[in-house]
Amino acid sequence: MQLLFPVRSFVFILTATVACCSFAAPPLSSVTPETVIWMDAVAKNFTESSPMGNGRLGAMMFGGVDVERIVLNESSVWSGSRQDADRPDAYKVLPEIRRLLLAGKNVEAEALVNANFTCKGPGSSDGSGGGQYGCYQVLGNLHLAFQGGDTNAPVTNYRRELNLNDAVTRMEFQRGGVTFKRELFVSAPDEIMVLKLTADRPGQISFTAKMDRPERFATVADGKAGLLMTGQLNNGVDGKGVRYVARVRALNRGGSVSTDGPSLFVSKADEVILFITAETDYRGFAGRQTKDPLAATLTDLNRAARKSYAALQKAHVADYAKYFQRVSLQLGAPNSEVTGKPTPERIQAFKAGAIDPALAALYFNFGRYLLISSSRPGGLPANLQGIWAEEINTPWTGDWHLDVNVQMNYWPAEICNLSDLHQPLFALIDSLQQPGAKTAKAYYGARGWVAHVITNPWGFTAPGESASWGSANSGSAWLCQHLWDHWLFTHDREFLKWAYPIMKGSAQFYTDMLIAEPKHQWLVVAPANSPENHFRTADGQEAAICLGPTMLSQLVRYLFSACIESSRILGVDETFRNELLEKRARLAPTQVSSDGRIMEWLEEYAEPEPHHRHVSHLWGLYPGNEISTDTPALAQAARKSLEVRGDDGVGWSLAYKVALWARLGDGNRAYALVRKALNPAEGFEIRYDSGGGVYPNLFDACPPFQIDGNFGVTAAIAEMLLQSHAGRIELLPALPAAWPEGSAKGLCARGGFKVDVTWKAGRLTSATLRSDSGERCRVSYQGTTVELKIKKGKSVTLNSRLDAD
Repeated sequence: MQLLFPVRSFVFILTATVACCSFAAPPLSSVTPETVIWMDAVAKNFTESSPMGNGRLGAMMFGGVDVERIVLNESSVWSGSRQDADRPDAYKVLPEIRRLLLAGKNVEAEALVNANFTCKGPGSSDGSGGGQYGCYQVLGNLHLAFQGGDTNAPVTNYRRELNLNDAVTRMEFQRGGVTFKRELFVSAPDEIMVLKLTADRPGQISFTAKMDRPERFATVADGKAGLLMTGQLNNGVDGKGVRYVARVRALNRGGSVSTDGPSLFVSKADEVILFITAETDYRGFAGRQTKDPLAATLTDLNRAARKSYAALQKAHVADYAKYFQRVSLQLGAPNSEVTGKPTPERIQAFKAGAIDPALAALYFNFGRYLLISSSRPGGLPANLQGIWAEEINTPWTGDWHLDVNVQMNYWPAEICNLSDLHQPLFALIDSLQQPGAKTAKAYYGARGWVAHVITNPWGFTAPGESASWGSANSGSAWLCQHLWDHWLFTHDREFLKWAYPIMKGSAQFYTDMLIAEPKHQWLVVAPANSPENHFRTADGQEAAICLGPTMLSQLVRYLFSACIESSRILGVDETFRNELLEKRARLAPTQVSSDGRIMEWLEEYAEPEPHHRHVSHLWGLYPGNEISTDTPALAQAARKSLEVRGDDGVGWSLAYKVALWARLGDGNRAYALVRKALNPAEGFEIRYDSGGGVYPNLFDACPPFQIDGNFGVTAAIAEMLLQSHAGRIELLPALPAAWPEGSAKGLCARGGFKVDVTWKAGRLTSATLRSDSGERCRVSYQGTTVELKIKKGKSVTLNSRLDAD
């Protein structure tokens, strides 16, 4: 088997570039600065290419002139396999761990956790994805090497754009008096990628196509006009893991098409359409559950080939638009001096101080686009890179991290009117119950189910490899917050009937994990971590394992409240409800330290890293709801916590801080962090302390690329304009001075409401609320509150005084 392009982590393949190019920017489509990302140069690496996807299939178009590279992805291309990573007798050590913690011997307790409460085996192999844990991997690369024409002639008027309005990437350039165009889209209705190549003169399109990947592949001719790439990933046991299939077929007008071995040849065509299909035999909690990927890809290919290009694109655009057009955002009049520039230049100009409110709107829309393109009902959830990866060893295995990252991926789902795209995360949560129940018994002797910090398509719920990060047992509680929040936004009773048993199982685990701490007899979870952070004990030693960190107490309080209210709504489990009511009343409260900050731990420990990237102890501010402007003392303490933590951070951390400042009602501080999040990214190497920013194609830089920051800022911008967590709908709660006029349409509020707001000169001009539930609501703006009863399916428009028109 031939090994081509042996890519390691953080090493990028460069596409061929063309000498003597003169780049200009002719309009390809109707361009709006809020919805078009465009480049005037060939992508040199992955983070300059154009991402496309239908939730399952992904593509990254580099736009090469002489050599085009399109990275291909399929969401279930995962190495590894199911495993038993639980230590079966770990629970026997739990009493001693707790005894040490109660005695203040955290370091000794952590040593026992490291010895007994980590996973059995290598786990995620420190994020490299070795063994049975596995790794999300690139499906492959499609290479097009062009021939013919005047290759010595300069390239002019090059433009490559991703239009967020229709999810089509278009490319155009002139060379030797010929205008060449390409269009690429990934269709959900037809489960296919479609690439169209045209020229304005006949016989100008000639190229050789090949498919490859860094390892474990074989490519052969698939008839006279196609290629077939197959292979099997490593399962970490006998090498026989997930099988994958990818096909390419060419449909030409004019000229000829032929194949020879692993190559497809197109010669002197007027127009060519390439159809690309892919599938695996992964059979897990989601996906197409295909037994025969060879047959499935052939079926998809033949079905698409019977349709016209226009029909395929029309179906694709209609399907995509039903999601994207639900919401629109305008943040003032575009600055034409800036918005006409290629996107990378706009990013640079914005950092230099240019006024470009449309760039924030573009980033907001890009986040919605990425969720639509990487998460569809019935599929796998968006991972650390959505569905886009060019490597075998994707950073951090491209898995689902449960201590902020996968949750942040879905923060925009409800408020940005993409509630149905939340379903893949719900399917993941559901799938973790069975393995999580086994883990709960093995480590804690507890009822219910638990998931720790990392998980994959194989149901991994054990702790990670180290006590300092991997033993945090808060992941399942945080996941359940998404279930309850979906109910709060939709009031879908059937969903609540389905979700309640999952939340109940999680709550049962935490009720069994509670012990009384010695000082106040508060109930706390033990052992526990504040995700990835550590503290200094009185004797100067550093530790991570503790009694009841603030975040976990906030999460458990939220979960218990969700289960209490669910049982009341559904009329079930009165006995369990009463147990939760009694224990909730005894949970450790969120405390304020002697210097006026929210305490991260139960004790006022010294902090080795006061500027740590995680802000977990502020979970109760966002995405939770126990800290708000209705709790002024806690809100002030949260503000001081953020000020001490600082405004630096990796990509997702910056995104989180935008949302936290928005919840505090400080629009200008939130906007300052939006600006910081939109700085040009520097480098691809892993960083933990600071970094952030965006790459030229607007992918978030952790660094390296990590998609949670994209989704986090999108959700945070929505929170700046609309909030509904404190028992009322707040209009423009954190509007910055930089956005004095604008409009947001289609955002969602808890209670089953869709909201349109417009403003001018920094003040609300009108708001329209549409009810999907028929429930009452309270609406607030700058201290004025009104109560409304809107019939289901009806709407009410309010003016700046909140009077109904």
